[in-house]
Amino acid sequence: MSAPRTPLTDKTPWALVFLLGSLTAMGPLAIDMYLPSLPSIAQDMQAPPAAVSATLAAFFAGLCIGQFFYGPISDRIGRRPPLIFGMALFVAGAVGCALAPTPQWLILARFIQALGGSAGQVVARASVRDRFHHQMAARVLSLLMLVVGLAPIIAPIFGGYLLVVADWRAIFWFQAALSAAIGVWMLLRLDESRPEAVLVQSRSEHVIAAYWALLKQPRVVGYTLSGAFNAGAFFSWLAFSPYVLMTIYGVSKSNFGWLFGLNAAGFIIMSQVNAHLLRWFTPEEVLVRARAASIVFAAVLVFNAVTGFGGMIGFLIPLYITMASFGLVGPNTQAAAMNVDPTRIGSTSSLTGGASFGMGALISSAAGLMHDGTVRPLAYLILVMIVLSSLALYLLAKPMETKHEHHSS
Repeated sequence: MSAPRTPLTDKTPWALVFLLGSLTAMGPLAIDMYLPSLPSIAQDMQAPPAAVSATLAAFFAGLCIGQFFYGPISDRIGRRPPLIFGMALFVAGAVGCALAPTPQWLILARFIQALGGSAGQVVARASVRDRFHHQMAARVLSLLMLVVGLAPIIAPIFGGYLLVVADWRAIFWFQAALSAAIGVWMLLRLDESRPEAVLVQSRSEHVIAAYWALLKQPRVVGYTLSGAFNAGAFFSWLAFSPYVLMTIYGVSKSNFGWLFGLNAAGFIIMSQVNAHLLRWFTPEEVLVRARAASIVFAAVLVFNAVTGFGGMIGFLIPLYITMASFGLVGPNTQAAAMNVDPTRIGSTSSLTGGASFGMGALISSAAGLMHDGTVRPLAYLILVMIVLSSLALYLLAKPMETKHEHHSS
């Protein structure tokens, strides 16, 4: 990387980080916490596993669809009203899940809950860009991953303990109470942040026109696709992990959580490394190096998967390093995309988030068709997703053409 540089000296707003991180984490938390309860739900409702699994697909669909609405709305009427509505909808959906008498009711309630949860993800990203210049915004987005990344580690364990002392409905009652508390925290501590320029731009054009304007900008499309394919690689691992670890490598159910959590810990660590690097370098500079490195480790992953070199350890080490590198990619693609058009911050946040969850939902749905009794399909899929992410980054976004920016928009 270029040197020397004057380090970023902005103080870290930890109170804001934990608040926005909590808002962002509600969606992932609602997924991971209830995963241990799926067998109990199927047994209690006397429903086939496919019907209960549909509740997970409904949640992903809600997260994807909801993302496309909250950004443009927050540009037009402000950040707080969509957050208030979204948190209320999340609480209502969680209560609906707790009271669900049938799988169909549960599917609908999960979809409503996800629609509410997507508000926190979209508006939190936009709120960060409202408050900070480009380089600092990317750094704060990385720090949010410290909070968000804890969800896949803590939530399944906590959900499992709740099942020991109560039935599966207690998980959703807890989610309702927790989201209500976070909503009150947000009401008391999160001020309106939407810039005047964003308001003027949003009221001068239709929502569809705003999206069309963004899609006509190659760099926005490049960062959006790069982030979406990056998410596709991450969701590939999420979808394949139980099959790979427990079926192929024979890992016990009790040890599965630890191995899965170790991967999440690597992602958290690298997102904090990213926050440190952003004191010195722009998001674009970090992106170029991180994406190139992840291609190398993904290639090693494919080689080990095809040859069987090192067995499970030989497969997991390059896999975990590849997954950890996403902590250097995800926050920076989001920050870089929102920096391209500062008058459409909320719409850009919606576009990047919706595309990522849409890709994740697509990959998760297709994963079941790719099992062949080996780890090769997962390795191939991760490499393909990273290569596509890299092509979008280098050919469309062209991050190295972006000048070093260190100013408030």
